Amino acid sequence: QAQLLESGGGLGEAGGSLRLSCAASAHFITYGMAWFRQAPGKERELVAAISWSGGDTYYTDSVKGRFTVSRDNAKRTMYLRMNNLKPEDTAVYYCAASSVTNTATRSSSFYDHWGQGTQVTVSS
Repeated sequence: QAQLLESGGGLGEAGGSLRLSCAASAHFITYGMAWFRQAPGKERELVAAISWSGGDTYYTDSVKGRFTVSRDNAKRTMYLRMNNLKPEDTAVYYCAASSVTNTATRSSSFYDHWGQGTQVTVSS
């Protein structure tokens, strides 16, 4: 059964780094994929997206220059490297995949497969 499984969340310090991983089923190799996050009391937001080849990426403004999304299709894994962490990065981070497009789409409605989420907490 198709599935996405996140790992790598936890407690980080402001200015520090964490790396999230998303392990995917084989057929996700051709899917566009993304990382979303949802902080308490806030709506879910798209953090970063990546095309099936990894050649095209998108970042929301608040993480540009700090976060890097990548994927290794041979390992069926997507990553989110988070540097210079800030307390406002605290959220549950979700891995998502789109069967509709293989691009780094910004359209949240295109993502139709979701992981269970991993908590990231950044202390000041």
